[in-house]
Amino acid sequence: MAKLQLHNSLTRKKEVFEPINPPYVGMYVCGPTVSGESHLGHARPYITFDVVFRYLTQLGYHVRYVRNITDAGHFEEEGREAEDKISQKALLERLEPMELVQKYTNLYHWAMRQFNCLPPSIEPTATGHIIEQISMIRKIMDAGYAYEVNGSVYFDVKKYAEHYPYGILSGRKLDDLLETTRDLEGQEEKRNKVDFALWKKAPPEHIMRWKSPWGEGFPGWHIECSAMSSKYLGNQFDIHGGGMDLQFPHHECEIAQSTIALGEMPARYWMHNNMITINGRKMGKSYNNIIKLSEVFSGNHPLLERGYSPMTVRFFVLQTHYRSTLDFSNEGLQAAEKGFERLWSAYEVLKNLPESGADMPADKELDEQVTKLCRECEEFLNDDFNTAKVLANLFELVPIINSLKSGQIKTNNLQKKTFSLLKQTWKIYLEDILGLKKDTGSQDDKLAGVMDLLLSIRKDVRSKKDYATSDKIRDALNKVGITVKDEKDGGASWSAN
Repeated sequence: MAKLQLHNSLTRKKEVFEPINPPYVGMYVCGPTVSGESHLGHARPYITFDVVFRYLTQLGYHVRYVRNITDAGHFEEEGREAEDKISQKALLERLEPMELVQKYTNLYHWAMRQFNCLPPSIEPTATGHIIEQISMIRKIMDAGYAYEVNGSVYFDVKKYAEHYPYGILSGRKLDDLLETTRDLEGQEEKRNKVDFALWKKAPPEHIMRWKSPWGEGFPGWHIECSAMSSKYLGNQFDIHGGGMDLQFPHHECEIAQSTIALGEMPARYWMHNNMITINGRKMGKSYNNIIKLSEVFSGNHPLLERGYSPMTVRFFVLQTHYRSTLDFSNEGLQAAEKGFERLWSAYEVLKNLPESGADMPADKELDEQVTKLCRECEEFLNDDFNTAKVLANLFELVPIINSLKSGQIKTNNLQKKTFSLLKQTWKIYLEDILGLKKDTGSQDDKLAGVMDLLLSIRKDVRSKKDYATSDKIRDALNKVGITVKDEKDGGASWSAN
C-alpha cells in the first residue's frame, strides 16, 4: 500500500503520515460555536474531515475522532472585544443560554445527518470541561507564562516568544503583530497587546459564569480546545484540523498554551481547509451573503435561485481539493447537481449488472484502462486526500459502464477480476469514503412535486368547467394548511401555513 501523504500546515509541505501509536490515530477538529444556525461556511470543514475520518478507517486505522462543541459563548479574536455570543442570542430569543445551546446543537446535528457525515467518536463541550480548563491555566501560571489582573488571566505571548517559535503555524511575526494589533477598550490591563485571555472576569451582565481561583468568570476561547484534546487524545496526538481562518489566532494560541502546560506541541500534523466564497466574495455579515444550511436546502435566500439537496452540496464540495478556494454559485451548484445525478445513475446501472467477465479479456487495452482508472483512486486519496481527482476518474468510467449496459461493450472485453474491481471501486470510493448516497430529495421537494401534480389536475378540471371538483381539491388542501390562490393568467399558486 502506498504511503498516505498529507499537507502539514505546520511545515507547509506534504509529509508521509506516520501515527504516533499505530494502528491508533487521534484526530481533533474544531467544532461549531452553537450560538446560531450552521451556515454554508461550516459545511466544508465537516465534509472534508468526514472524508479524512472515513479514509483513515478504510486504511485500517482505529481512529478516535474528537470534535468539540463551543457552548460557552465566548470569543476573543484579533481586533475584537471578548463577547458572550450565546448569552446575547439567548436574550434575543428569550431562551435560557443552555436551552439555546441545545436548540442549535440539535440543528447542527440535523445538518450533519443531511450531509451523511459520520458522528465523531467523542463530542465534548466547553461547558462540560471547565475544571480541565482551570487546571491547565494553573499549570501555565505556575510555569510563569501567564499572569492575573483584576480577576482575568492572560497568556504572556512576548515571554513565550523569547523561548519558543511563536507564529510557527501561521507565519506571523511577533514584531509585526505588536505594531498592527489594535488597542481595545477595556484591555489596557494586558502587559502586551498580543496577549490573549485564558480566563476572563465576568462583568455583572455576563450570564454564563463559573467560579475559579481568580473569581467568577469564563474561559477564553483558545484554552477549551487544548484542555479537551489533551484529555481525550493525550498530550500529543496525530491530526488537528479546522478551517484556515482558525490558523491564527486560535490554533497558534493552542500551540503556545499546550507547549507550556503539557511540555510539547499538541499535534504533529495540522490540516486546514480553504474557505468557501460566494460569487467571488468572502462570506461575511457586511456583504449580507451568509447562507444558512437550511436556506441552502430550501432555496429561501435572495442569493439562491432555488434549493439544493445536501448530496448536491456535498458533491460540490468534494469536486474541489480541500486546500483550494471554492466559489459557491447557482451555476456551480446546478452543474454539480447534474454531475452527481449522472454519476449516481451510472452507479445504479453498475450495481444491477450481473457479475461477468472473462478469464482473458477480449479487449486488453480497455481492460488495462479500467484497471488503471480504478487503481488511481487510492493514489489520489493518498496524495493529500485529492477527492477531485477521484471523482474525475469515476466520471471517465461512466461511459464504459453505460456501454456495458447497452451491449456496445461486451462483458467478455473485461477480465472477471477487472469487472469485480470496477464494482468494488465504486462502492468503496463513492459511498464508503466520499460518503455520497442516493439523493431522495427533501420533504419540501416532495411536497412541491405533489402540489405541482394536484394543481395540474385542478387546472384540467377547471378547463372542463368542473368547478365542483376544483373547489373540492382547494378545500381539502385548505383543511391541511395549504392555501391555493388562483392567478389572473389561469394558473395557481400555493403556500403552506
